[in-house]
Amino acid sequence: MPNKPKPGPGRRGDAAGRRQPRAPRRPAAPRPEPGHCPCGSGAAYAACCRPLHTGQARAATAQELMRSRFSAFAVGDADYLLRSWHSSTRPARLELDPRLHWTRLEIHGTTGGGPFHTEGTVEFTAYSRWQGGDGEEAMHENSSFVRESGEWVYVSAL
Repeated sequence: MPNKPKPGPGRRGDAAGRRQPRAPRRPAAPRPEPGHCPCGSGAAYAACCRPLHTGQARAATAQELMRSRFSAFAVGDADYLLRSWHSSTRPARLELDPRLHWTRLEIHGTTGGGPFHTEGTVEFTAYSRWQGGDGEEAMHENSSFVRESGEWVYVSAL
């Protein structure tokens, strides 16, 4: 298994090379059914996160943006991840490791982040596994979101 740190659904890749703490491995969970959205909503990807990824729709809430960002990691859409990052914290570029597969997302709670809010947080656990790996890894985070030019964007991990 590679030892380099991995950027996650809400977290910026650590350019300084610092390792992110890893949770204990868990047995692998089933991947979403073909056509289902990786965010775990149960809806088809084409009707759920894909319209956000292609710019045909906007996230109405911070949680919807969080889910769409997780799906972007799962489908390898680095351009969407950069577009949905706050301008003050956005990296210049983002390279996703194709050997890392994002398997599922659990949302634990939110504060603010609704259609009429300007800021909010989303607490979540994102699960992943390395290609050829023997188990699933968990990344727990509480992420900050704000509206920038009227659209929800990811700011940083709290």
